[in-house]
Amino acid sequence: MLAKTPNALLHGALDALILKTLARGPSHGYAIARFIEETTDEAVLVEEGSLYPALYRLERRGWVEAEWGTSELGRRAKLYRLTEAGREQLASETATWRRFSTGVSRILFSR
Repeated sequence: MLAKTPNALLHGALDALILKTLARGPSHGYAIARFIEETTDEAVLVEEGSLYPALYRLERRGWVEAEWGTSELGRRAKLYRLTEAGREQLASETATWRRFSTGVSRILFSR
């Protein structure tokens, strides 16, 4: 297995955040973006131009599935849910991020 470069980690952050959000249960795009933004205290802002290409990419990879349903406001919405392969990918991404952030923290917070 090839190690991810720091640049690839930064670009893959949105994928990991989406997968983690969907681990809570099925959701539509707007709700996914709002959860990420609210949970990060607006430190991560998710633009539609980034969110939907990421969702489509995750769907192509088999990590999420989508179906039409009804939002919490009673509107027709495409709902995304995590697949078993997505759960496995989330575990892998979480482990990778933990190693990466620990390494960066050792430098940034050293004396």
